[in-house]
Parts: sequence; structure tokens; C-alpha cells
Amino acid sequence: MSAHMTGAARRARAEAVRIRRATARDAKRLTKLVRDSRAYQGPYAPMIAGYRVGPDYIETHEVFVALGTDDRVLGFYALLLAPAELDLMFVADAAQGLGVGRLLIEHMMGEAADAGISAVRIVSHPPAEGFYLSVGARRTGTVPANPPAVMWDRPELMIQVT
Repeated sequence: MSAHMTGAARRARAEAVRIRRATARDAKRLTKLVRDSRAYQGPYAPMIAGYRVGPDYIETHEVFVALGTDDRVLGFYALLLAPAELDLMFVADAAQGLGVGRLLIEHMMGEAADAGISAVRIVSHPPAEGFYLSVGARRTGTVPANPPAVMWDRPELMIQVT
């Protein structure tokens, strides 16, 4: 589907998405989604080189996965509760532009609200900043590069939980 879908088409597509708590059995599929992401090719590749979303990470953090009707992984996020931060969020390349990211953010905000959190920090991958701004986050600063893994400054944002 095109990234230029109408709002009605995006909503219809989003209705087919199911979000559930990730389990240790999802680890390989989540790791594959991260490693296959076009957003981390080229100069951004070192950040995910060898990256792994392990079963231990899934079991100790608030990790949620978005699945299509065929149980294909469309995306996932990890919310750290103390301090509140969106640690990971990835949407499969084929699912971008279909509203999956917005659904994940809405779900994350619900989880944060249920945990009594009023705002969530986001340290964004630079190309994803526009997405986070479009869902209501506001820029609060810049996180400096941290070589060798992160060779570039990253936008720091905050999203208010409603």
C-alpha cells in the first residue's frame, strides 16, 4: 500500500492490527525487525550492528508487539517505567505509513497512564523526529553523540500522557 493512503484507508488497515505484550518467544522476530530496518542502513548501521532484543529484555521490560491478521510482526515498542522513556520503537518497513506507529504510540500512552506516568522521554533516531513531533511530542534538547556506537547527536523529545 502507498504511504499516501487516505485517513479512512489507514483506519481500516489499523483495525486489523492487534497489540499484545511481547513474550520471550518473540525475541528473534523483534531482533530481525530491528536488523532489517532501512532506517538504520548506511551511516546509522553501526548503531544496530549485532543488536539483539533478547528474551531477558522482553521479560524485564514493558515490551509490546503489533501483529497483523496473519501474525506477522508489524512493529513493537519498549517502555521503561522509571524513569519513563520510550526505549525502543520500530515499525517494519512494509508497514510504515499504515498507521502502525500511531497505534503503538497510543498504546504506549495508555500503558504509561495506567502506570501513573505523566510524560515519556524519547531519544529519537534523527530521521524519526518528524514522526514523534506529528504524534504530539515536543523537542526538549539534544543528546550528544556517544562513539563508537552512536556517532551522531540525537533529538531528545517529551510526550505528555493524556
